[in-house]
Amino acid sequence: MSDNGQGTGLRPEAEDIELEAFVRALKQRHGYDFSGYARASLKRRMLQVVQSCGFENLSTLTGRMLRDDALVPDIVAGLSVPVSEMFRNPTVFAALREEVLPVLASYPRINIWQAGCAHGEEVYSLAILLEEAGLYERSQIYATDFSDAALVRAQEGIFPIKDARAYSENYLAAGGQRTLADYYHARYERIKLDERLKRNIHFANHNLAADGVFCEAHLILCRNVLIYFANSLQNQVLGLFRDSLVRGGFLCLGNRESLDFAPAARAFTAVNASARIYRLAARA
Repeated sequence: MSDNGQGTGLRPEAEDIELEAFVRALKQRHGYDFSGYARASLKRRMLQVVQSCGFENLSTLTGRMLRDDALVPDIVAGLSVPVSEMFRNPTVFAALREEVLPVLASYPRINIWQAGCAHGEEVYSLAILLEEAGLYERSQIYATDFSDAALVRAQEGIFPIKDARAYSENYLAAGGQRTLADYYHARYERIKLDERLKRNIHFANHNLAADGVFCEAHLILCRNVLIYFANSLQNQVLGLFRDSLVRGGFLCLGNRESLDFAPAARAFTAVNASARIYRLAARA
């Protein structure tokens, strides 16, 4: 099911038929809807899932999936894209620190939704940001993903020690007030983040393609997730974010994403266009 037809013995149009059958079966049998995902990237990931699960082709995997519920977590985990790092794109976190948190400080309680949290690197980065701004005690972070495997990893708060240097550099570039090592313990080639950072984080399964409003949020972060969606699903999800924000709430997207051509754009104004931070206009 590769994009050029190699590796499956099928022509591209036959691969597309296999893919559509899989997407339909996964939705009808297990409730996971990938119909709005960009097809090129979905095909690439599905080929990897077929290979990693040891099946000859996607049709064989589809048939097995319909009969074996235990296979579904592996499929969903394979289709997720948990690529991130702590304080990824430090200028974005600097902008959140300087331009968004001072506004959020005016609220007695702060709800933040981190949608598509992957393995949790950015969730813990946000917790540190709030801690250093003196806002964490009155904040709740709702970290969601459609992959249960990713959520388990995120809840552990354990990352390879080889990444610690890059994380520390990002933290300082984002305006960190201490040293990142103050927030973790290193042991056995791993770093484990301080348990206190988890005290106001709530991890939950939520599928942006199928589920509705998750909470009333003052800030929503969903970075580098929409790039995997087709335009129609992007518009649907942006509408979901609009409906989930309080008046004057903030939305932060990934550096390869934008509101510019979305129907929901008229409800927002740019706070920092380069950091992809937008604010929902106050409604009468």
